[in-house]
Amino acid sequence: MRSCEVLIVGGGPAGSSAAWRLRRAGCDVLVLDQARFPRLKLCAGWITPEVVRDLKIDIGAYPHRFLTFDRMHLHFKGLDLPVRCVQHSIRRLEFDAWLLERSGAPVIEHCVRRIREDGGAYVIDEQFRARYLIGAGGTRCPVYRTLFRELNPRATELQTVTLEHEIEYDWRDPHCHLWFFEHGLPGYAWYVPKQNGWLNIGIGGMAERLKRSGRSIHEHWGLLTAKLARGLVRGAHYDPAGYSYYLRGRVEAVRRGNAFIAGDAAGLATRDLAEGIGPAVRSGLAAAEAIVSGAEYRLTEVTGASFGGGMASRLLDWAMTRGAARDAA
Repeated sequence: MRSCEVLIVGGGPAGSSAAWRLRRAGCDVLVLDQARFPRLKLCAGWITPEVVRDLKIDIGAYPHRFLTFDRMHLHFKGLDLPVRCVQHSIRRLEFDAWLLERSGAPVIEHCVRRIREDGGAYVIDEQFRARYLIGAGGTRCPVYRTLFRELNPRATELQTVTLEHEIEYDWRDPHCHLWFFEHGLPGYAWYVPKQNGWLNIGIGGMAERLKRSGRSIHEHWGLLTAKLARGLVRGAHYDPAGYSYYLRGRVEAVRRGNAFIAGDAAGLATRDLAEGIGPAVRSGLAAAEAIVSGAEYRLTEVTGASFGGGMASRLLDWAMTRGAARDAA
């Protein structure tokens, strides 16, 4: 049986951020992930300046595609509202693998099936043993399922479903576009260009409200791609895939003994734009800090809003969730 001080389940942004902080503090860390990196990851690939700052990323030295927007176009009821900003896009295929390699932590390809506590330690599938355990394996994280599901039951009204596709495309418009609530969609659609001829197209909405509307996410995808074919994206061929995750709601417990959950395992995507990378990074770093320094592991520094929490954030939050399950963490 392999032993270590900290075992991290999941090598995405939450897990790799935790591993990076822990390794810098000299901790003995092991990361388990069911996939081999680099691996395809469905995601718009939009990251905020806060992510760059939190992870101390030197943009000039980053070796992969990295595009900075100086403007976003917000579309609502036929209006096009250009907003000055500084935001970035990456390809998750590249970004996640780079973050995990940069952490310096050893990684083992392993699908976690069973977790048990034993004498103050955690034993995984009778193969791995650790004093600390961080669950960073996304919405279906086995650490969440085993140790936290009863403490933090999922709020179904905060479940979002998405369809998206990332394609090679010689885009002409270098700005990010977001379309809110078109055709009654309880969510938004996006056009996110990537450096050197890649483009992510996607759409996401609140699952329960979509069911009640009588229109599926696939129907909304068809409306989106038809719109894009008339202007921004001509002649593209799509093969979209979908996934589901949760916006931030009441998270009663993110630590149990020496076990932690972070990122989508805790359901931390922002309530205004359903963005998950920033909260994943910050919660992963916070979990690591709790282990390193004994600090309390709290979510107060993990943003629940991508637009800064002001009036725009509050309006989008209400329009997306109708005020459902406000977080109490």
